[in-house]
Amino acid sequence: MVKTPTLKGRRAWIITDGKAGMEVQVAGVAQALETNFEVKRVHPSRLWRLLAPWGPIDPGERFGKDDSQFAPPWPDIALATGRLSIPALRAVRKASRETYTVILQNPRTGAGSADLIAVPAHDTLTGGNVIHTLTAPHGFSQARLARLRAKLPKDIAALPASRVAVVLGGPNSIYTFTREDSAKLGSSLATMATLGASFLITSSRRTPAHALEAVLEATQSAQRIVWDGAGVNPYETWLAHADMFVVTADSINMTGEACASGKPVYVFEPHGGSAKFTRFHESLRRYGATKRLPDAFSKLEKWSYAPLDSASQIAAEIERRWREKRMG
Repeated sequence: MVKTPTLKGRRAWIITDGKAGMEVQVAGVAQALETNFEVKRVHPSRLWRLLAPWGPIDPGERFGKDDSQFAPPWPDIALATGRLSIPALRAVRKASRETYTVILQNPRTGAGSADLIAVPAHDTLTGGNVIHTLTAPHGFSQARLARLRAKLPKDIAALPASRVAVVLGGPNSIYTFTREDSAKLGSSLATMATLGASFLITSSRRTPAHALEAVLEATQSAQRIVWDGAGVNPYETWLAHADMFVVTADSINMTGEACASGKPVYVFEPHGGSAKFTRFHESLRRYGATKRLPDAFSKLEKWSYAPLDSASQIAAEIERRWREKRMG
């Protein structure tokens, strides 16, 4: 009997520019595949940075040389994300026909840049080797969340239901966070507090001071836990144990991670937006995972849906296509 080939335990490279939000996506897929992966971070010099993703790999990488991070033996699979990583992935693909190549997010260089390209559903790239997922991949598999849920920390257990995780992002090239936005967000959370909600509050480096101040003022009468950046980040534990979420619309990653819970997710949209982000948020509302954060709550709604785990979805498709290529 011929044993079905699998990528489990095989060598993988994940190629990124080092941005945490991008790296977590490819790492999530590599983990879902159960590969032994190495992280290859590229930092091209100015000219080669400007030429990416269309140009060649930076000669400073000494690609293929013994002293390079990109040297044989070549991996069984290489996964990349972000425009600066694309020249390196193409170089790997050219050097090793046996390496299966995968790009997460639209490379802007066409569907022929890798064996498989996985993009969010709101992206317009199409092709026979292109697959779409509702959310970006991440490392919060259902198995991982189940392990976290098996142990309820005492500080969270002491909070009354409903426990609302408030996950704050901040301004980016798409959204601005005005003081008016902060006041509106605070006002909505204050009505949740009057209905007996408790809160798990975390912010990011991009969060404006006035936004965090508005949230803290709005929830001061409620029982809450606020992470101020000191000590171990409790985010994964909160993701497992919150009863519902309030997430700012600026982060596709944060929204997608909340939707791995199968719990209600309210999305707060500050000023700004784009056609791409609109398509993303509309697709999640149609799926039944999210709703817009209302200006005020008269009751705390509860709903459920099949948790979104794009990393596992992408991994399954990689396995299937890699196996077909290997056996074909």
